[in-house]
Amino acid sequence: MKKLTIVLGILLALLLGAYLFIRFYYTKSFSPEQEVRYEADGTKISVFYNRPFKKGRVIFGGLVPYGQVWRTGANEATVFETNRDLLIQGKTLKAGKYSFFTQPDEQSWQFIFNSEYGQWGVDFNGQANRDPAKDVLTAEVPSVQQEKEFEQFTIAIEKDEEELLLVLMWDKTLVALPVEAK
Repeated sequence: MKKLTIVLGILLALLLGAYLFIRFYYTKSFSPEQEVRYEADGTKISVFYNRPFKKGRVIFGGLVPYGQVWRTGANEATVFETNRDLLIQGKTLKAGKYSFFTQPDEQSWQFIFNSEYGQWGVDFNGQANRDPAKDVLTAEVPSVQQEKEFEQFTIAIEKDEEELLLVLMWDKTLVALPVEAK
C-alpha cells in the first residue's frame, strides 16, 4: 500500500509539472510577455499582455472571430492598470487594475474593462475567461485597415495633444481608444 501511494504521488507530481511547464513556459515561447508603460504629469498607466505572432494566419475574422470577445493577446487575460481615474468616451474608469478584453468586428471594436484580473485568458471551451457581470466600462471605436502589416500583436500608449491613445495593432488592423486622465 505504501509503494502504491508513493508511485501515485510521483505520477501526480509529474503530471502537475508537465501541466505547469506547458501552460507557463512552453506557450509563452510562442507569445512572449510584454509590459507597456506610460508615465507623465502624475499619470501612470501600464498594460501587461502576451504578444502572439501572425505566422501567415488569417487573424481577424479567422483566428480571432468577429463578434466574439477576445482576451486581447495570448495566454493570461491582458491586465490594464492606472493610478488615476480616466475619462473614456464620457465615462469614468476608476484608478485601479482591470482585465482588458476586446470584441473585434469588421468596422469597429468594443474595448471592455473588467474588475476581475489575474485569470487565464480563455476557459476550457476556448471562450474569453470573463464574467460580464464584472465589466466596469465598455467603449466602441472604429477600426482602421492599413497597408502595413504587423507580424506580432502590439499594444502602445501614445500621447496625442490633450488625450492619450491606447493603440492595438496586428495584421493590417489598427484600433485606437482615446483616453483622458482626470
